[in-house]
Amino acid sequence: MPEEKFFLGRQPILDREQKLYGFELLFRSADTLHANVTDYLQASASVIFDALSSFGLREILGKHKGFINVNADVLMSEALELLPPEKVVIELLEHVPITDTVIARCRDLKEKGFSIALDDHVYEPVYEPLYEIVDVIKVDLFRTGMENLPRELETFRRWKPKLLAEKVETHEQYEICESLGFTYFQGYYFARPVVLTRTRVDVGRLAIVKLFNQLVAEVEIGELENTFKQNPNLILNLLRLVNSVSVGLKTRITSMRHAIMVLGYHQLRRWAMMALFANNVQAVGDNPLLVMAATRARLMELIIAEQPTARLDRDYPDRAFMTGILSLADALLKMPIEEVVAPLNLNEDVRQALLTREGELGTLLSLVEKIEKDDFDDIAPLFESFSLSMANLAPVQREACNWVNGMDTAV
Repeated sequence: MPEEKFFLGRQPILDREQKLYGFELLFRSADTLHANVTDYLQASASVIFDALSSFGLREILGKHKGFINVNADVLMSEALELLPPEKVVIELLEHVPITDTVIARCRDLKEKGFSIALDDHVYEPVYEPLYEIVDVIKVDLFRTGMENLPRELETFRRWKPKLLAEKVETHEQYEICESLGFTYFQGYYFARPVVLTRTRVDVGRLAIVKLFNQLVAEVEIGELENTFKQNPNLILNLLRLVNSVSVGLKTRITSMRHAIMVLGYHQLRRWAMMALFANNVQAVGDNPLLVMAATRARLMELIIAEQPTARLDRDYPDRAFMTGILSLADALLKMPIEEVVAPLNLNEDVRQALLTREGELGTLLSLVEKIEKDDFDDIAPLFESFSLSMANLAPVQREACNWVNGMDTAV
């Protein structure tokens, strides 16, 4: 069998507190950069495990669960048991035939510590032996219909599985599903919420905007010290950052000036952006938007670093990072992107990418968004414009995931 190359799609799964619970992992074959990209699931189990070996499961997931689709061949493969049971949920695709052999296999996997989920599921009597086994039933809102949800859920209650709502696209749908008793939620409702009211801009946020602008302008360290001293709540976060794994340095800090010098303006700019959005409510690893923004930013930075333009402009990768972080700022701050961008002293190429998706950074942002959403319509030209292939994208994605997993204590 020839060597196959893969890249990774990760779709966030949230819990009832809208914190990140896990990811559905989608491995895409190098041979197919189009919308019809699921044929590889019909291949042998070794395809998925080659992909997992290439990425590294713990590197992809951090502390979260991974939902992995399996067809009948993969389900029956002994290779499935190479996966760590505590890290994965085995998700049976809807076309898996329900036979005595399949039911016995699921019982065996449960006894070995695995969790089982049913994908895109609608109640059928033939599944009743499996309902006694499965941990999670995923209900596709479009396939089931919002009006049919109460009746469908009432049918499942006698087996008491946890219910996951798929394709939740609006906050209204989320609220309905929550009231019906769903435990988990998957979809893009949180990525572009409707802005109903302006989020109050508090003193802490204004201080971070000021700090960010100072860092972009590369003011003297003394000015940065004064900004921190005027906002003591920022100092604790700064000291945490110095000793976080994302910086890769553990040292005794003797002064504010020392902390700033150890980190450098480059890292501080990144931290200021993350602190702006985190608003001291959730750690990065609990906030699905921050995870998405940080992963997107790091991926864009790594891709741009390999482009010819970056050889002439050493700050270009940093601007790619800023573009990725800020691209979800409207959702994080619940305000229009134009109002987010206005007070920030951004380069024109970053501003253009965020507001119109134009320029090289805008094109890259569009590509990364398509990968995240599993949207492969017209994606091949975008890959070509950055000289990307599956062989060089996979390790870059792994590095981006690793970097984000190390950020949990940084904000």
